[in-house]
Amino acid sequence: MATDSSHDKYKLLGNSFIFDALDAQAREDLARFAFLKKFSAGEVIFTMGTLGQSMMAIAEGTVRVSMFTPSGGEVTLTDLKTGDVFGEIALLDGQERSASVKALTNCTVVVLERRNFLEVLRRDSNLSIKLIELLCQRVRRSDERMIEGTFLELPARLAKLILRLSAPVSEERPLKKLSQSQSELAGMIGNTRENVNRCLRKWQKANLVNMQDGWLFLLDRPGLMKLADPDGEA
Repeated sequence: MATDSSHDKYKLLGNSFIFDALDAQAREDLARFAFLKKFSAGEVIFTMGTLGQSMMAIAEGTVRVSMFTPSGGEVTLTDLKTGDVFGEIALLDGQERSASVKALTNCTVVVLERRNFLEVLRRDSNLSIKLIELLCQRVRRSDERMIEGTFLELPARLAKLILRLSAPVSEERPLKKLSQSQSELAGMIGNTRENVNRCLRKWQKANLVNMQDGWLFLLDRPGLMKLADPDGEA
């Protein structure tokens, strides 16, 4: 169970790229300001378009990040689990949330409010400079992912997604099965359910994965890693 100790909050908030810009004292100060909040499975944590004034780190549970299309449809962007952080951009600019987040399971999150973060940031202008550098790195990585989505073939994009969703948390082992539906996987990579289904069935015949009772079982992780990296790069 998550506790409200500074150590636990310090460790969880430390998974955010924002904390890379802070010195040890600033991190300790922010950990003291942070507090725990619980959400029940299915409960909305925040909605796209609402004003954002906080960042959250997941102490326990899984959440889903999604966006709504102009026609009213919902597109799943990703699922986040224990140790992941979300809401960082709103912490910096205080503007509207760019996506919606809801709890898939009972969740406990560590909440850091924007006003507390700004108090720490105002103490040292060097922190602001470091934060700008880190934001530029994030933009570069975002551009790289956009290029991947544009130029990589479906098998590589789907394999990358499955590996990311099943990635281990801290010292734990990688997940061996995923609960995401084929429609949800398709939405995450900007493709159709039919194409994803054809790809997964081909992989099932090759004993890379298995589909049963709504679960996607990962049978050959090294094989999926080769598909995700067709050029053989690390």
